[in-house]
Amino acid sequence: MTQTTASSAAVEPPLLVRRQGAVTVLTLNRPASLNSFTAAMHSLLLPALQAAAEDVSVRAVVITGAGRGFCAGQDLADPAMAANADVGAVVERFYKPLAERVRTMPVPVIAAVNGVAAGAGANFALCCDFVFAARSASFIQAFSKIGLIPDCGGTWLLPRLVGRARALGLAMTGDKLPAEEAERIGLIWKCVDDAQLMEQAMALATRLAGMSSKALAETRLAIDAAVPMDFATALGREAEVQGRMGRGPDFAEGVAAFLAKRPAVFKDR
Repeated sequence: MTQTTASSAAVEPPLLVRRQGAVTVLTLNRPASLNSFTAAMHSLLLPALQAAAEDVSVRAVVITGAGRGFCAGQDLADPAMAANADVGAVVERFYKPLAERVRTMPVPVIAAVNGVAAGAGANFALCCDFVFAARSASFIQAFSKIGLIPDCGGTWLLPRLVGRARALGLAMTGDKLPAEEAERIGLIWKCVDDAQLMEQAMALATRLAGMSSKALAETRLAIDAAVPMDFATALGREAEVQGRMGRGPDFAEGVAAFLAKRPAVFKDR
């Protein structure tokens, strides 16, 4: 959650949704407040992700922010965070289902971080399969500064991405991490020039949209599931998933396309 921002009356909806081919683009749209989360934004964001998950014509999702920020975390001026609000209930109501939805999408999800990503905004980005960040962007685990712990999956994500020592350092200090350093330590996929951010994110989304969505989603699940497993258990799970995938139409199409030396046309979602 975190990061103090002021709410502002929005003329436009707090979330913009557009399609570009097989890619759904979601833009957090409260630029005056660095796209900080509100109940109104959540009321649009989770359904938009659900709609993309249910639409078989959608084969990738890109998430970005309007203006100079990606997302500054929870707007502490939002009525959901009124005095004496149950912060745990807010996390249960909004951030838990949001993080779970992103991590279980049937298609790849790419975050295009165009500016500051703080608190839950940072961890929302890290829930995605790929994180591109503009060179001017930064990541801040700002929770400790208001007496909280990382949420929106942060306690699970951070040590798996960068190890315990760096995870504790980022979470406890709340220091700003520049995008270039975030790439260097493995927190994100790639740091790119600001002007190339959306171009590169969309290029990858379009490329992934032409691949087997089911195989990509199963790859995410297998890698996440293998983290606590021993090697033999992970090998056994690989065999089980490969057996199931090998009976599917995407494998048959992939082999046929390879043998015919033509591009594969995957349709199984």
